[in-house]
Amino acid sequence: MSTLKEIVAAEKKKQTVAEQVMIDHLSRAVISDPEQNLTSERQESIHIVPDSKMAPLRFRKRTLHETKIRTHSTLTENMLSHKVQFDGRIISRNGRDACRELIGFFFTHDQSLTIYEYRQFGKNRTNVLPFIQKNIYSHQCGRRKGKQYQLGDFYIGANLTFLSSDHPRFPESIKENTLLILRITNIDQIALDSLKTDSVEHEDITSQEANDRLVLKAIQDALKEQLHKRGVRILTGLGKYLQQLDKDGTGLLAKADFKQALKAFHLEVSENDFEPAWQILNGNDSGKVDYGEFKRAIIGEMNEYRKSFVRKVFMKLDFNKTGCVPIIDIRKCYCAKKHPQVISGHSTEEEIKLSFLETLKDACSKSDEVSYGEFEDYYEGLSIGIVNDEDFVNILRTPWGI
Repeated sequence: MSTLKEIVAAEKKKQTVAEQVMIDHLSRAVISDPEQNLTSERQESIHIVPDSKMAPLRFRKRTLHETKIRTHSTLTENMLSHKVQFDGRIISRNGRDACRELIGFFFTHDQSLTIYEYRQFGKNRTNVLPFIQKNIYSHQCGRRKGKQYQLGDFYIGANLTFLSSDHPRFPESIKENTLLILRITNIDQIALDSLKTDSVEHEDITSQEANDRLVLKAIQDALKEQLHKRGVRILTGLGKYLQQLDKDGTGLLAKADFKQALKAFHLEVSENDFEPAWQILNGNDSGKVDYGEFKRAIIGEMNEYRKSFVRKVFMKLDFNKTGCVPIIDIRKCYCAKKHPQVISGHSTEEEIKLSFLETLKDACSKSDEVSYGEFEDYYEGLSIGIVNDEDFVNILRTPWGI
């Protein structure tokens, strides 16, 4: 469970972002509205003689007293209040991007959305910046490609996809990929339920989508049995193996590569199961699929609650926000004092620490540091064998002190 201090901090953060969104869209939008220039120019034209060399107002600095309080497109506080707020994370193996704190808003008055990034500098300084501008957006992949986002698309675990080329202000590391995939990790359920009650919109999950879920679930269930006892070493090894197959660094691999990887790790997926899964993932018929997406689809992944603690640990370790943590820092920070085997006297602290570091290093492409993706793979594998969420969280809290 989260501590009271963590809950208060999270609420304060959300309030700060919500206030910034209101400020941005109630004040700046009015001042910058092009209608301001048209109105003022019409009034001015009455007083300006035809031969005047004075530049139109849109090319001059307009003072605040020349600004109308309302224009036709002005947003009101009431319109902006009909919204659902959600937390999001970028699905990425890049630690800096994966650990960005994103807070989004979906507005029902025009079905637009906006996403802001919350940044903390030290204890007292924060910054709230627009990450995705307020606009109407559509799904960029999958069965719903081209369909506009609606209220039914917002729930914990949902993916929102955006074309990187549509957002020139994205960081370079994100622009390297055609798609930005954003996962909803938390949502204001009370607001969502209230808006759904007032909405006439219907959930339109297609039979195709329902069938896709069944196909992937069947493979995940079959593989879960195979992974149960050896999840950590397979997940970490598979992540490293797929990365090595990706010679050109695009993150995309062909069908033959995935079959080769499954065979190498003795993960049995029949042809009858593999082919439908491949068709689902290769929706655009490009012949290549993102290997992170492939792994998530056929093996499954830990829930967002668990993943939030993995990110919390990594953010604590990666205090320089480089996206990688030196092994020497991992060794310093990992505390095995309360490990069950240490308490029972079966192992020493040093033995547990060395065992942990050895398994973790197996996942790493570099011998002296751990990337976010590699760190996540380790705990993804560990998660498979732990049924209870709180047991998993305690496994993280105890050695890392979070």
